[in-house]
Amino acid sequence: MAIKAVVMAEKGRAEIREVEKPKLRDGYVLVKVKAVALNPLDWKNLEVRFAPGVRMGADYAGIIEEVGPGVTKPFKKGDRIAGFVNCSNSLQPEDGAFGEYLVAKASVQIKIPDNITDEQAATLGVSVITIGQSLYKHMGLPWPTAPAKEPQPILVHGASSASGLYGIQFLKASGFTVIATASPHNFEYLKSLGASAVFDYHSPTAAAEIKALTHNKLKLAWDCVGTGAELIANALSDVEESKLWTIMSPDEDTVRRINPKVDGPHFTLGYDVIGEPYQWIDKVAPALPEEHDYIAEFVEIVPKLLEDGTVKPIRTFVNRGGEGLEGVLKGLEELKAGKVSGGKLVYTL
Repeated sequence: MAIKAVVMAEKGRAEIREVEKPKLRDGYVLVKVKAVALNPLDWKNLEVRFAPGVRMGADYAGIIEEVGPGVTKPFKKGDRIAGFVNCSNSLQPEDGAFGEYLVAKASVQIKIPDNITDEQAATLGVSVITIGQSLYKHMGLPWPTAPAKEPQPILVHGASSASGLYGIQFLKASGFTVIATASPHNFEYLKSLGASAVFDYHSPTAAAEIKALTHNKLKLAWDCVGTGAELIANALSDVEESKLWTIMSPDEDTVRRINPKVDGPHFTLGYDVIGEPYQWIDKVAPALPEEHDYIAEFVEIVPKLLEDGTVKPIRTFVNRGGEGLEGVLKGLEELKAGKVSGGKLVYTL
């Protein structure tokens, strides 16, 4: 059966093509896609992971059409689910969310609660796994289901990104005092989600202001956009050991030059949570079962957090520039041009 999907056409350019419906594999579910969301990785993959004909898109919401062999999670046909697909991967070129159907690793997908729309649920995938990996598995922070007994400050840099917007809420639920950086037009939105203080990351005095607010005792930082090395290193305590995690290959030299007390920067790759080898630029990344197993457990707490309002869906910009896969192509251009902040582009199919 032929379906339509967004594929890599040439370096830096995607297009819609008719392709075969993806084949159901062991441990996977076949999903009819209802909505997709865009992430910076989508346009970046066109540049750094280009492979002709490979399908694109990581975030989606949809309805299960078929449950594959070996699935142990209690999913069934007709269930509404959302999550992450290891897209732009030449080892599995059929894997991608930007299409009428997709296959997804069942163990790391999220059952959508009834109070969450498809458009809202489509924003969850990349953000939830990034939060689970960075903040909880690797930084070792307490889960929202067993929060810290004593509040402790944590800096979230680039907090108006989708992962930052969700991260603020998870961290608040985990008992932390969230200090955020963003552009001023997003300050009030970040505070409404739980940030205690927000600073302009363009300001040359932001780091000094954060250090003063925290009395030079800030020991935790998370960079959601991967560009905050200098600001964060200056904001973290220079008299106590601290931890810094980021979402992309870190600027280690800058951090170490400014603040040798920082443990890091370290970074994670969301693709690891699938627990299978994948093509990463010019090499094959190995399977990391421990990453998969942790996130498979972590995603189980998400439906309840959404259902009871502890975590609220972030702001969506639905069908900006058009709907369906044609809208996705226009959205990729908007995202690459830096025109999206304080929410997420979502397109309905």
